[in-house]
Amino acid sequence: MNSTHLWYKNAVFYQVYVRAFYDRNGDGHGDLIGLTQKLGYLKDLGIDCLWLMPIYPSPLLDDGYDIADFYNIHPDYGTLQDFKQLISSAHERGIRIITDLVLNHTSDQHNWFLEARKGKDNPYHDYYVWRDDDQDYSEARIIFLDIEESNWAWDDNAHQYYWHRFYASQPDLNYDNSSVRQEMLKVAKFWLDLGVDGFRADAVPYLFERDGTNCENLPETHAYLKELRQFIDRNYPGRILLCEANQWPEEVREYFGEGDEFHMGFHFPLMPRIFMALCKEEISPIVWVLEKTPPIPENTQWTTFLRNHDELTLEMVTEEERQWMWQHYAPLPRMRLNLGIRRRLAPLLDNHRGKIELAFSLLFSLPGSPIIYYGDEIGMGDDIWLEDRNGVRTPMQWDNSPAAGFSPADPERLYAPIISNSEFNPQKVNVTNQTNDPGSLLSSIKKMITLRKSFQSFGWGEFEWAFDTKQTQSKPIAAFYRSYLDEKLLIIQNLSSQALTAEIPLSSSSISLNEILGKSSNALINNHTLSIDLQPFDYHWFQVKSF
Repeated sequence: MNSTHLWYKNAVFYQVYVRAFYDRNGDGHGDLIGLTQKLGYLKDLGIDCLWLMPIYPSPLLDDGYDIADFYNIHPDYGTLQDFKQLISSAHERGIRIITDLVLNHTSDQHNWFLEARKGKDNPYHDYYVWRDDDQDYSEARIIFLDIEESNWAWDDNAHQYYWHRFYASQPDLNYDNSSVRQEMLKVAKFWLDLGVDGFRADAVPYLFERDGTNCENLPETHAYLKELRQFIDRNYPGRILLCEANQWPEEVREYFGEGDEFHMGFHFPLMPRIFMALCKEEISPIVWVLEKTPPIPENTQWTTFLRNHDELTLEMVTEEERQWMWQHYAPLPRMRLNLGIRRRLAPLLDNHRGKIELAFSLLFSLPGSPIIYYGDEIGMGDDIWLEDRNGVRTPMQWDNSPAAGFSPADPERLYAPIISNSEFNPQKVNVTNQTNDPGSLLSSIKKMITLRKSFQSFGWGEFEWAFDTKQTQSKPIAAFYRSYLDEKLLIIQNLSSQALTAEIPLSSSSISLNEILGKSSNALINNHTLSIDLQPFDYHWFQVKSF
């Protein structure tokens, strides 16, 4: 494969909720023209690729993941022409754009489903999965246990049950129908022809159903996804597929195939264990999950994240760990949702600057390409009193004005209220103030991104712990090497709330260490050992040179 087609290996991604980013026309909703005007901010931050959440026409019962038309733009966001302009302007700045490709289901307001409901004789009826009773696929789990009682829903018009893995308003497509398989390739082609650089493919484990299985990760699903990959490689080389499969690493590994299925895959189990490690002040949760992570093909990459638009999912933890996480990170019932936590990064970490920076240091230095959720780079807060996941989808805070610089509209006309909490309101947290402050969180994140992109070891390199992780004295210290060709980095991070001195074994004393973040460090090399004094939640990135 052409190395330029592997751009995603060393890229920094940024997740944008268009409705929340910048409202250009003053209707209280963020729009594509507004996002286009903020590309300079994202370029300055160091972003290589934007992931846009769904922008399609939709009744918005699931914030756009219930798609009513795969071939258009929701009027709140603008027009197809606005989207073309966004793509063109982003590409001029060297920023790529991927969009959500929702393969598994449609809205029940999609024309295909409206036609399908008319009965078995309608050609669209077989676009969905229907039964005369609700007994099939009984081993499939219910994903939204707090809302749905079954994966089957009765339709009064068709006089049959239809299958849905998510909300009842999102009927699953029938991938046993070759017309559906071809239709979704046409959807991909439409957006690729407009210039998108790939897709974050939503909820891919559930495309096919088979009795006697849990209807997840089936061979038929992998076969279709390989077909989609072949279609993209053949016609649009250099575009990517990012897999959203909230599964264990060994299961997600299957979605990489032999480098011929997905280019990238979210590492869901790593995310909660970063928070576990920070709370326990020990590295064992991260060690454990990385040991469970199998090697992947050289032309693929893990995608890592701290937070996103959904709840902080706790599906990939034990029941005991879930209760522990709820106790420490979501003590109020209102902070919990489904099997997760509906809070943003800064509130989760007590708005503690040291913890927040340390979390980003882990994100940027562990294996994988990182995704930043909009607003986390300035430490935005959340609103747990909004319904569902809306508390982590509030307007971006650009300045300290009443509408936070998000919109010229009056604040009461906005799609969601501006954060009013005294700790996180726009007077305390906004882009303008932090841009002008070299000591701000935003400035620290920019520096980390710049350095991450300057060293290929982060995106391409091998990962190796710097010591025996079973040693008791090393528990609070996350120290590891990232190396690629003749480049070698030593990352040292103190997960403890206490100052301490770390002793890191070295293979040789004939080396020099250059702290690339520009932070001062009290480090001494003696007899094949690095001794370094660390402040609470301290982190250092060293370039290792032999002499």
